[in-house]
Amino acid sequence: MMADLILGIDVGTTAVKLVVIAADGTLMHGYSENYPIHRHGGALVEQDPDDWVHRMDAGIAGLVAKGLAPRICAIGVTSQVNTHVFLDASGRPLVPAIVWQDGRAEAEALALEARVSVEQKLAWFGAPIPIDASHPLSRMAWMRRHRPEVWAATRWVVLPKDLCLHHLTGEMHTDAVSNVGIANENGFVAEVLALVPGAAERLAPLCGPAEVAGVVKHGALKGVPVVTCTMDGWCSIFGAAGAQDGSGTHVSGTSEIMGIVSRNVTPTPGVVVFPELSGLRIHAGPTQSGGASLAWFCNWAGLTPERAGALVSDAPRRALTPLFLPHISGERAPLWNGNLRGAFLGLDASCDLADLARAVMEGVGFSARHALEALETSAGVRPDHLTCGGGGFRSAVWTQIKANIMGRPMVPLAVNEPGLLGACALAAFGADIFPSLATAQSALVTHLDPVLPDPDRRGLYDDLFGLYTEAVDVNAALHARLVARAAIYAGTGTGIML
Repeated sequence: MMADLILGIDVGTTAVKLVVIAADGTLMHGYSENYPIHRHGGALVEQDPDDWVHRMDAGIAGLVAKGLAPRICAIGVTSQVNTHVFLDASGRPLVPAIVWQDGRAEAEALALEARVSVEQKLAWFGAPIPIDASHPLSRMAWMRRHRPEVWAATRWVVLPKDLCLHHLTGEMHTDAVSNVGIANENGFVAEVLALVPGAAERLAPLCGPAEVAGVVKHGALKGVPVVTCTMDGWCSIFGAAGAQDGSGTHVSGTSEIMGIVSRNVTPTPGVVVFPELSGLRIHAGPTQSGGASLAWFCNWAGLTPERAGALVSDAPRRALTPLFLPHISGERAPLWNGNLRGAFLGLDASCDLADLARAVMEGVGFSARHALEALETSAGVRPDHLTCGGGGFRSAVWTQIKANIMGRPMVPLAVNEPGLLGACALAAFGADIFPSLATAQSALVTHLDPVLPDPDRRGLYDDLFGLYTEAVDVNAALHARLVARAAIYAGTGTGIML
């Protein structure tokens, strides 16, 4: 039987997904299985790494049961970042994985950030990439300080995809693109790693994202090459936008990820510029809470996302529709402020669930536009359309709202899994199925008809976006005062009974 299919695996924030794709982009098999996120109050957000591995194994068992295993010729694994797992020398997790949304290391991040100048960041990474609470050094500094016994037993600090790659092949590797803020085109940056004693010794060896890291060591896929691949943000942007300079994409999942492909780099605060790969330079702006904002609202309101979308679709936008700031867990691009918090502005007694649901969808769209405008400065280009994909674009009404806010067409993917498409392209190129990364992506990825913005809404959403950016600044200042005042009363033990 001819080996002619590519397997892509994505270890996401909420689920493991697998797709099997033919060389012409035909979807042959799909699998998705959720797992829990454990929130322990405050800033702690964790996952059980065994959940990733067990669900990946279950997904592979499903394609084996369909008789597809003999046709798999290459595997690519991508995953969420910055989610970190601390492993012992045998590759077993010592503690639950610290999810990218976790803010426990905020104090460590601020201390590290204060020790690094903008000039140093530009020299190391070509962009002023911030050190925030999700940065790998912040996490390692936190573990070293608060859990010294775990730190002492730690041999590897890796990402979800690295752990799953090790499970498949027995090899421990990572890649430079996934290690944003500690690696560049030349490898790990020794000067930045030196900020946390012992950090350099606990990192896995680097392997190119399009290089074969090993072969599957057991089971029905034994001997199939596994390509190192890279993080979901890069894979999603490349899987959707492709290799053409000036192309742009909007990926909507737990967070919104904006991306532009451009070899031009104008250092811009808040923008992540990935190391160059196969001639591609990708500028990225990941927000904190895209689909997470809608999930939070639906949980609060007792709705499903589908029902929330139906309410918005059935009810026209009103002048009294509130403005929503989606910073329910802080914000990443372009602000990188873990202390921001969300708000509904302009609540009126007449507001109903449809108004609030629309406000949430619009607020997420405004946060994405906020990130995109910073990317356009960084990349020196304004894409004339955005390829779009991810769970948030399964909603037709939300897709239209985002097209209106962005003021340009949104072009959906036919296979709505941008991260998996990018992983499959990397795997196909790395296994020599295609002569270049660009030809792999163009062969595997097809598109649907564009969703056009409503020209009559352009002025409205431009005005609302201006109010949104102003409100973000005002709300940040008010929230800081609120937290300070609460801390004063907490410190004195004063309580107020109503």
